[in-house]
Amino acid sequence: MGNITEILKTAHERAIQLGLPYEGALLPAEAYHLLSEAPSAVLVDVRAHAEWELIGTIPGSAQIEWQSYPGWHANPFFITNLKQQIDSESLVMFICRSGGRSHKAAIAAMEAGFTNCYNVIQGFEGDKDPATNRRSSVNGWKAAGLPWQQS
Repeated sequence: MGNITEILKTAHERAIQLGLPYEGALLPAEAYHLLSEAPSAVLVDVRAHAEWELIGTIPGSAQIEWQSYPGWHANPFFITNLKQQIDSESLVMFICRSGGRSHKAAIAAMEAGFTNCYNVIQGFEGDKDPATNRRSSVNGWKAAGLPWQQS
């Protein structure tokens, strides 16, 4: 896996290759390692409340909706909630179902003054398996066997 410095360097290089405007793009296992080992690391789960309730949560993550279900309306208080819960100088990793909403959240956080924003690409459930049209088996947090719980 590597140490914290190596993981952050790889994530930063990945972001440059992908043309991302924030600090880095992490694989789920890298994010888990940082969450476990880096003192200032925080994982922010930006999925909807319904997803936390029905699909599961990551122990120790902060939960701040980017959009609400039903209707998928943007959370107008996302940045306010983020600033209330997370220090702007923390290493902040954003995760959603498959990486799209967390990408947007990382950009918004960076624009709001958060200095170390990372997106967890693949997200909690990952990409759909073409054979079954279902998530959670191809890649992502759950497929990697990382800690999660269901309510």
